[in-house]
Amino acid sequence: MFIEVFKSKIHRVKVTQADLNYIGSITIDEDLLDAANILEGEKVQIVNNNNGERIETYTIRGERGSGVICLNGAAARRVQVGDIVIIISYAYLTPEEAKIFKPIAVFPDENNKLVKS
Repeated sequence: MFIEVFKSKIHRVKVTQADLNYIGSITIDEDLLDAANILEGEKVQIVNNNNGERIETYTIRGERGSGVICLNGAAARRVQVGDIVIIISYAYLTPEEAKIFKPIAVFPDENNKLVKS
């Protein structure tokens, strides 16, 4: 048996673009994808803190260091530029794996940049 568990998230990033005429997905700065261990093409859930929308889509790699967070296609109707979103990925694990698994949470700054520690 497998259960679906929280794998990683990019917490509270600002939407920089919304492109209704693109074919779909969310474009995310490659630095953020790498930090959160989210792959290009991976299914993610986007939670919009401004309006409560929850959207499922897949990721597209955005320009590294750009801070881009762009909702594409139909999802563009569910956000406004400037909205704060949380991007969450999940994984299927056995209950035994899930008990020891450690998820990743990334907390970028107000410009969607990784905070240097």
